[in-house]
Amino acid sequence: MPSLSDVSLVIVDCEHKTAPTQGHGIPSIRTTNIRNGRLDLESANRVSEETYQEWTARMEPREGDLILAREAPVGEVGIVPASTRVCLGQRTVLVRPDREKAVPRYLLYLLLTPQIQHELSARSEGSTTPHLNVADIREFKLPELPGLRDQERIAHILGTLDDKIELNRRMNCTLESIARAIFKSWFIDFDPVHAKAEGREPVGMEPETAALFPDSFQDSPLGKIPEGWEVSTVGDEFRLTMGQSPPGSTYNEDGVGLPFFQGRRDFGFRFPTRRVFCTAPKRVAEGGDALVSVRAPVGDVNMALEKLCVGRGLAAVRHVSGSRSYTYCAMLSLRERFREFESEGTVFGAINKGQFAGLEWVDPGVGVVKAFEERLCAVDESIRLNELESMKLASARDTLLPKLLSGELREEGFP
Repeated sequence: MPSLSDVSLVIVDCEHKTAPTQGHGIPSIRTTNIRNGRLDLESANRVSEETYQEWTARMEPREGDLILAREAPVGEVGIVPASTRVCLGQRTVLVRPDREKAVPRYLLYLLLTPQIQHELSARSEGSTTPHLNVADIREFKLPELPGLRDQERIAHILGTLDDKIELNRRMNCTLESIARAIFKSWFIDFDPVHAKAEGREPVGMEPETAALFPDSFQDSPLGKIPEGWEVSTVGDEFRLTMGQSPPGSTYNEDGVGLPFFQGRRDFGFRFPTRRVFCTAPKRVAEGGDALVSVRAPVGDVNMALEKLCVGRGLAAVRHVSGSRSYTYCAMLSLRERFREFESEGTVFGAINKGQFAGLEWVDPGVGVVKAFEERLCAVDESIRLNELESMKLASARDTLLPKLLSGELREEGFP
């Protein structure tokens, strides 16, 4: 059985310190930026060109290199895409496949198989935080690899599914950017009110919607806000359900009961991924509710795709009007406020119900909220359908993955 180093040109550890970051620049890949075979560049910290040169002095990551998390979560692995510059953050390892022995994408899928993931986790050490030693990574044993042509075929089949998932993700990023931009324009920058105050028609807005906005501002404890709008609180404007964890004996991974989410671990682009279920839920969220992480990290946001059980690390939120789009964008807009609670609590950041409910909020009135919901309905539905398709594709990929790699499906019509 070959070791990982046998099929790699080089395996390089990260710098064992935190890179100085800035608001823009080159992505620095941390373990939290590696998920499901992909590097999440959007949420990665950014470093300067100078820091990049220092952090890549030993090895500059290039297309087809694999980046492996050796701690929290152990074994997650992603591949560096084309035309992308990244550097290694803490607790990551770069693996450069030897292309005369291993097709990079094939090696990626091999490392993602449940068997390999289980073995990587089993090898992790540490009494407090499980981690992999670089020496163990180099000597990690792999099954015999097929010839390069077979590797290419298998990587192509699985990669086609992943490419469609990635296309859906990019489409949804664009759609969500549109939704956030409209929310910011209406409810944070008050662009329609500024336009009317200056005698202009609001850009891209139907007359009946524009008529819902005033043409002047008023003073408030939060500064200038549109005339007639009121300063309120999250507790008054939204239904807020803080999660409560049922007994551990009611959890299962067999699909029995409601999907259960203890915290943000299974959060996705917008919807969380089912993994654990609960037969005796204490608190529930309904489909369309915003899910907000109330324990470190405070303020991460997803949306419930269906009725589900929320544990103590989450809160379920819905505007009193029932609007899901407005609620979701509203919770995203509070991220900076949520970060204030990261240092609260004895060990980890947290926000309790009183603090959450007490956050100040500007109430625009139900008419404006309803107009926003109608405007975003088609956008949100497109995002939902894309996400559902991606979930089905991911399920198909995960089913095919071990069978293709083992050769089980080679005689069932695959080229």
